[in-house]
Amino acid sequence: MKEKVLIRTLGALSLSRDGTELKLPASKKTRALLAYLCVTKRPHRRERLCELLWDIPDDPRGALRWSLSKLRAVLKPFGDTWIVADRERAHVAPDMFELDLSTIRESFLDDFKVMSLQELTDIATQLGEPFLSGLDIPNQPEFQSWLMAEREEVQALWSQVVKLIVTHPNIDANENLIWTRRSLEQEPLNQIAAETRIKALRSLGQLDEANAFVKEFESLLIDAGVTPSERLDSSKQSAVNSSQESSQKSSLRRQNIGFCKTTDSVRIAYATVGSGLPIVKAANWLNHLELDWNSPIWGDLFQALAANRNFIRYDERGNGLSDWDVKEISQEKFVQDLEAVIDELKLEKFPLLGISQGCAVSIEYAVRHPERVSGLILISGYASGWRIGSSAEEQERREAVMTLTRHGWGGKNPAYRRIFSQTFMPDANADQLDWFDEFQRKTTSPENAVRFQSAFADIDVRELLAQVKVPTIVFHSKDDQRISLQQGKEVADGIPNARFVELESKNHIILGQEPAWNVMMSEIKNFLEEHKI
Repeated sequence: MKEKVLIRTLGALSLSRDGTELKLPASKKTRALLAYLCVTKRPHRRERLCELLWDIPDDPRGALRWSLSKLRAVLKPFGDTWIVADRERAHVAPDMFELDLSTIRESFLDDFKVMSLQELTDIATQLGEPFLSGLDIPNQPEFQSWLMAEREEVQALWSQVVKLIVTHPNIDANENLIWTRRSLEQEPLNQIAAETRIKALRSLGQLDEANAFVKEFESLLIDAGVTPSERLDSSKQSAVNSSQESSQKSSLRRQNIGFCKTTDSVRIAYATVGSGLPIVKAANWLNHLELDWNSPIWGDLFQALAANRNFIRYDERGNGLSDWDVKEISQEKFVQDLEAVIDELKLEKFPLLGISQGCAVSIEYAVRHPERVSGLILISGYASGWRIGSSAEEQERREAVMTLTRHGWGGKNPAYRRIFSQTFMPDANADQLDWFDEFQRKTTSPENAVRFQSAFADIDVRELLAQVKVPTIVFHSKDDQRISLQQGKEVADGIPNARFVELESKNHIILGQEPAWNVMMSEIKNFLEEHKI
């Protein structure tokens, strides 16, 4: 059996097998497409790939088909099953190749600390090469943004490896000076590199150079506003803690995305990030694992939850990276989507977070599986949809919005989607509203946006509230314009011993810059600690 194809992303993109390098297409966008598919290692919707690399008034779909055909032609010597594509998605079969960066990351997970100095320096040298050199496409901002984020990840990983090199017990002073210089060129305020450099200079008898460097580095720290207790004269443990914090922040930036199948064979995308005890978030309107992780809307909440936990979330059917072309979108299917993810990850016990209609999904899951749920955190939720108990006027208004959605959702003009954005977040700034408008367009189709609204209207878990047997905390904004405060109180009143926290906000989605967000996060932390979950 022949070896796997080796893909080099550190430096210029290249493919080789058995020592023979394959000539790649001349088209930069075609090579960028191949790189994106190989690095992400998962299926992508054709619409996503078109938006990533091609512009209107060009023919993005035609350009994508052309690039895929070119890749199939040049990859044919490596096998006929490299490019897997259907009418909806495209991906590169991950079992066909070995990625240089993935190999290094796997080594990092196995623990770099057991590696020899030579192994570490070899890895640092590889990571020092520019990621996908020569594949910048400045006029394609989404691809460029992805490329820059990946390069930042590579740089962060390089920094962690270099920290292990400069503190390695077998490194000699002269070699230490080389690596600490490189480290400080990239991170001028890196105290571990600075301290080991000073030690190396002194061991070589270069006392004047060491003293001059101390003054220079102290000046940099003062200019950066670092307090005296955090400067070079602080304890070594302080520097170690700083390194650990930097490593933790770096690890939070990369999420692992996988796929599972529901009982009705719908493919659901899920993501895990962080480490520690698990916490699971039920899906809500709307989700996209790639787009919302670092978003101005969800980013603060998601990264706070992942700081000390294994944070798990997913795209329910009909949106995001999950299957869009599905027979049924309903509360029952929403619960089945959550069940599929939990079963795939074999989670035994975890707190469950629900936001908006995700609260009803969380409540129903907790009643069905009380042995698995250790607690419920419910934000901006409701027990019954707008077709149940609302006035005729309210129902008529909602039906009109569905009609507008059907006809205006997919267009570039955000007017129709702005209807949602401003009711979700009346206090959001212009950038946040613009992001949410565009996010909604990319996350689902006009048809599915209507189907979601209709499904939410029929939600009814009122009879299940009394059956919830786990600790529960319920949050709701005082002036929520999407779901009334009274609806939130009804959820809390119906669940035995649930705690209700009223937030001083107008927003249905609590934003990181508002005081209510800090109150909510503090209460969530106390809730998890109080119940030891």
